[in-house]
Amino acid sequence: MKKNLVILAICITALSSCINKNQSDADAICKDNREEPDFSNGVMDEKILWYLGRLADVQMSPDGKTILYSVTYYDYRSNTGNTDLYTMPIDGGEPTRITSTKDDEIQPIWRPDGKKIAYLYPDDNGTLQIWECNPNGKHAEQITDFENDVNCFSYSPDMKHLCYAMNVRIDPTIEQRYPDLPKANAMIYDDLMYRHWNYWADGTYSHLFVTEYPKCNEGIDLLKGEKFHCPTPPYGGIEEIAWSPDSKSIAYTCKKLSGKQFAESTNTDIYLYNLAKKTHTNLSEGNMGYDQAPVFSPDGSKLVWWSMETDGFESDKHRMMIYDFKTNTREDYTADFDQNATDFCWSNDGKKIYFKSDKEATIQIYSMELATRKFEQITDGDYDYNSLILCGDQLITTRTTHAYPSEIYAVNLKNKAVKQISFINKDVLDKITLAKTEKRWVKTTDGKDMLVWVILPPNFDSTKTYPALLYCEGGPQSPVSQFFSYRWNFQMMAAHGYIVVAPNRRGLPGFGQEWNDEISGDFGGQCMKDYLSAIDAVSKESYVDENRLGCVGASFGGFSVYWLAGHHDKRFKAFIAHCGMFNLESWYNTTEELFFANHDIEGPYWKTPTPKSYDFSPHKFVGNWDTPILVIHGGNDFRIPYTEGMQAFDVAQIKGIPSRFLYFPDECHFVTKPQNSMLWQREFFRWLDQWLKTDEKDSKN
Repeated sequence: MKKNLVILAICITALSSCINKNQSDADAICKDNREEPDFSNGVMDEKILWYLGRLADVQMSPDGKTILYSVTYYDYRSNTGNTDLYTMPIDGGEPTRITSTKDDEIQPIWRPDGKKIAYLYPDDNGTLQIWECNPNGKHAEQITDFENDVNCFSYSPDMKHLCYAMNVRIDPTIEQRYPDLPKANAMIYDDLMYRHWNYWADGTYSHLFVTEYPKCNEGIDLLKGEKFHCPTPPYGGIEEIAWSPDSKSIAYTCKKLSGKQFAESTNTDIYLYNLAKKTHTNLSEGNMGYDQAPVFSPDGSKLVWWSMETDGFESDKHRMMIYDFKTNTREDYTADFDQNATDFCWSNDGKKIYFKSDKEATIQIYSMELATRKFEQITDGDYDYNSLILCGDQLITTRTTHAYPSEIYAVNLKNKAVKQISFINKDVLDKITLAKTEKRWVKTTDGKDMLVWVILPPNFDSTKTYPALLYCEGGPQSPVSQFFSYRWNFQMMAAHGYIVVAPNRRGLPGFGQEWNDEISGDFGGQCMKDYLSAIDAVSKESYVDENRLGCVGASFGGFSVYWLAGHHDKRFKAFIAHCGMFNLESWYNTTEELFFANHDIEGPYWKTPTPKSYDFSPHKFVGNWDTPILVIHGGNDFRIPYTEGMQAFDVAQIKGIPSRFLYFPDECHFVTKPQNSMLWQREFFRWLDQWLKTDEKDSKN
């Protein structure tokens, strides 16, 4: 039940239809044509949060001189946002906005010769196509013209080919089955997985194509006729596809399973497609878990990707798997490295690999020498480093903290100095006082040390007392790192006068694989004791009012809220659960990625003997519920269907417990639309303020 959600559906097109694109639409949303929020309170609020620019898609020009990136700005009044492209010298300086249209330019990349920038943009019919423009944004032309959207794309290094993904129809529509019933509105399924995250299966599959460039005619379908996806849903993008340096092969990721097998397995593999021979070779054959995100060495002699060993376990250790084409062998280079390894970047001489790894609730950059298997930590501090591009003797990366959204940084590989080179939101953040994050180590009930983030309100005064919130992380194996969230934003919580207690309880990565694995099959066990250890330890501080404690969380965090509501022994005065699992039996019957349920709660409830996980189902402990609870859910959440939230709310209502149900018909596992998100924030704090900032008598009026 990971956080992230990227559902792609896209396609490519023909040079014969090249047209010029208007690069300046007066009504395009940008940084300067929105209503500026009120900064008079001097702290974060929902309007300021949605005023921040959101940086993404950082790319380096082939000559190493210019950074390309995108920024999305939102206007909550129109309930929309707009993504434009920017360039900036690698040493920093004033950025240049190179697009200014009313539609989004997305997935920008440099052409290998550096003379053009390419990106996805809708044509006159609203279909996403590939466009190219000069590095200054001028002379934009549409270079593809296909019937369907382009999902993602990349150039071969020699610029003779393009690869791209687009959805192709394999299963017939209702109208194709029954031409005389054109107004029938239905879906027919004979197999799983008929819905995923937030969309119903429509009979189309994302396939990978190769076409000649610059002709860009409809290319060769590498998965023709197969009910397989490339990239893999729901997260996959161009990072799952890599050209060999000689442009003769493509390494791609695919789970070559469909239906029930697709729902029950994580067995993606890395395939090598030879353009001349039109052959597919499975490089990861025999490994039954995830194999993802291949990257060729500079000379093409090796291929690295991250790999998980266990089929069905989506949070297994991310191993660094390297395939040697000279010996046709593959090897795990992180067998003795008890951390994850992802986002690989080769040194120019191919002797070293740079990568990301989570360590003690942060995400750091590491390197590994292939010859010696020596690992070195490049960065440190309470930061999340979130991307990697090698440029000369430095790494270009993005970084976040609880206080600061993503910006671009350069890491000097000689002296490890870190320099910020973009300042997208400096003018906004300079106008407010930010909350401070402290790091604590708390003893757990089994005598282990647990890292707990404690976020203190802006202008914190230790002589005063504050209400506190226990934050329950989702995943369940997602790190409580130095992320900057636009929903579960710690700055917002602290700015409203709450101390936030965010424990890295059992089941979170960054503390060794044993710590990570201890939650599987034990949802109501040690991880829940860890939560209570964290809030109990921080509540002993003189500035925490232990009579005004709340508990909040989403996904597995929502499950945690429901479970703690039946076991908290009067600790909490208010709960908020977003998209949480309430009844594990009903949830098992309605969720879609069965591999998660089969691994983490050990299978269906009708197994003999019944997995012990079902003993932890929160619905079994509602007899102990006695505390006000806000339940939030999205109508398009298929990972944890909204009926789970309905059951929890109905129980609270039937028992006469003060409760509220906030339902978003058009949202999924996340809340993404500006006004919906702002409403979420307002209701979130309205509920907490009602029960944690007024006495019980007043709150009932």
